Amino acid sequence: MSLNRNEKAAVVADVSAQVARSQTLALAEYRGLTVAHLDKLRVDARAKGVYLHVVKNSLARRAVAGTSFEVIQGAMVGPLIYGFSEDAVAAAKVIADFAKGNDKLVIKGGAYAGRVLDVDGVKALAAIPSREVLIAQVAGLLKSPIQRMAGVLAAVAEKRGGAEAPVAA
Repeated sequence: MSLNRNEKAAVVADVSAQVARSQTLALAEYRGLTVAHLDKLRVDARAKGVYLHVVKNSLARRAVAGTSFEVIQGAMVGPLIYGFSEDAVAAAKVIADFAKGNDKLVIKGGAYAGRVLDVDGVKALAAIPSREVLIAQVAGLLKSPIQRMAGVLAAVAEKRGGAEAPVAA
C-alpha cells in the first residue's frame, strides 16, 4: 500500500527527528529474513536504544539531506533497514551482532561523524565496547593503583610488627 503525501511527510519528519539526535547510521539489506527474525532484531535494537526502521529509500534520502548522514545517500539502494543511534556504537553493534548469527542480513555500510563507513568500518565500529563498558574500564584503571598501594602498605605493616593493617570498608 502506497503512502499519500501527508503520510510521506510524517515519515520524513519522524526519521529526520531521529537523525538529528543520532551519531551513527548503519544500513543492512534484509532480503530473505522472516518476520520472526525481524521482530527479534527490532527487540534487540529497542533494548539497546537503537531506532531501527524500514523506510523507502527516497524518503530516507530526504530525511538525511543536509545532515552529516547525507554522505551515505549513494548506498541507499535496495531493500534496506536503517539503524540510527545516539550512542556511537549501538546501531553498528546491533546490526553486526545480528548479522553474525543470520547470513540473510547483509551489512551494506553506514555513516559516522560525516564519514561513510564500508562493511569493515561498520564491523570495526561494532567491535568497540559500549560507553558503559569503557567507563567501567577507566574506573578499574583508576582503582588499581590504590588497591596495589594498600596491598603494599599492608604487607609492610605485617612484616614490621605483625600488627594488623586497618581493613578498608
